[in-house]
Amino acid sequence: MSQKPEPAPGVLYVVGTPIGNLGDLSPRAKVLLEKASIIACEDTRHSGKLLKSLNAKGKRISLHKHNIRSRIPKLINFLCEGQSIAIISDAGIPCISDPGEELVAAAREKHLEVICIPGPCAATTALASSGLPSSQFCFEGFLPKKGKQRKTRLKLIAAEKRTTVIYEAPHRLIQLLEELIEVCGEDRATQVSKELTKVHEEQIGSNLGMVLTHFLKHKPQGEFTLVLKGNKEKLDLCIDNEYLEFELDKLIKQGFSASKAVKKLAEETGHPKRMIYSLVHKKEKILDKE
Repeated sequence: MSQKPEPAPGVLYVVGTPIGNLGDLSPRAKVLLEKASIIACEDTRHSGKLLKSLNAKGKRISLHKHNIRSRIPKLINFLCEGQSIAIISDAGIPCISDPGEELVAAAREKHLEVICIPGPCAATTALASSGLPSSQFCFEGFLPKKGKQRKTRLKLIAAEKRTTVIYEAPHRLIQLLEELIEVCGEDRATQVSKELTKVHEEQIGSNLGMVLTHFLKHKPQGEFTLVLKGNKEKLDLCIDNEYLEFELDKLIKQGFSASKAVKKLAEETGHPKRMIYSLVHKKEKILDKE
């Protein structure tokens, strides 16, 4: 079966790039990056070396969390004009804890074609090599840095029955491990990977206590992916209404209907849907009064 030439005009390509080993860049991704009209990069300087090695001719435009609102309309216009765009992050697949989600959503709203060119991903790489259950898993990415949201997410992770994958920076890794031990216990099975696919790749396990002991002796360096085994016991979670209201607002802003937001939140927290619906009705009454 013949495949249509790529890149095609007016198509947004989400391109996976290496997370360490440059040999992991697929032949299809190479061709795409060489020929795309425009390449949206999380950091044009960081991606410059890779693109230069490919002799990529496309115009490079930065796309990161600080300029995404101003960049998206311009990029959508380029697509409508028939130009092809490849979006890449500093490493891995865009949209997975990296810029790109909003651009893809905007392109979909305009009924523009979006195609993903698969590539390496730290979450699935760490999960596959962890030896922990992988038929079902949750991806948390980076947790909120502090406050009630972080504490609640940690409680939910502790209660989650599926394997959980978390990203963490080196300077916060020990704090994360200590917090996880507090809510999960030091015997919870875990595997921490660093510098995946790179020369100094390491995988440290087998439980939270062991991993914390290791990093108290060896200063964390590099980027970390933590894979945590799910909980087999039912925990009584104390999650307050303020957090539930915050999460409801967030889901609705993401495009969920009230009913779907309630269902999702009930599944995540274990709270009855009727109770969460009462928060929706409470908010509606407040808005009516205003």
